[in-house]
This record gives sequence, structure tokens and C-alpha cells, in this order.
Amino acid sequence: IDFIVAVGLSKLTRFNSHVDSGKSTTTGHLIYQCGGIDKRTIEKFEKEAAELGKGSFKYAWVLDKLKAERERGITIDIALWKFETPK
Repeated sequence: IDFIVAVGLSKLTRFNSHVDSGKSTTTGHLIYQCGGIDKRTIEKFEKEAAELGKGSFKYAWVLDKLKAERERGITIDIALWKFETPK
């Protein structure tokens, strides 16, 4: 499964790897660290994930939107996210 993060207008980054290797978590954390999502949203995901016993999934939930993805802890659908950085 490919996760594509658009950086600026002309650069694309794609994450390909084995199942359960942390692609969604890494990408969600990158989006957060680059300012693509605010702290309040991450805190909301952290609380919701903890309620399901999946506290470490807060960054993966930036991309994993489906209820089944969150309940099962796996990515089912691809996710695209566009954000721009100052550089």
C-alpha cells in the first residue's frame, strides 16, 4: 500500500513497506511534526485510541479514518495528505 504525502507543490514522498511496519504511524507523526495537523487533534486521537486500548495508534489515526481500521489496528484504504512547509 502506498501512502503519499505531498510536500510543497512539486515533491511527493511515498512510503512502501511490509505489513505492520509502521507506515501510517511514521507518516502521521511526520505530518504532525511538519505542522500539517494541530496538537489538539493529536490529543483527541490519543484519547480515543486509549479508550480502545490502542494508545500508541494516535499518529496512525491521522491517516486511518475508517472505523474498521481503527478497531482492527490495520490500514484498509490508501490515504493521501497534502501539506506545505516553509521550505
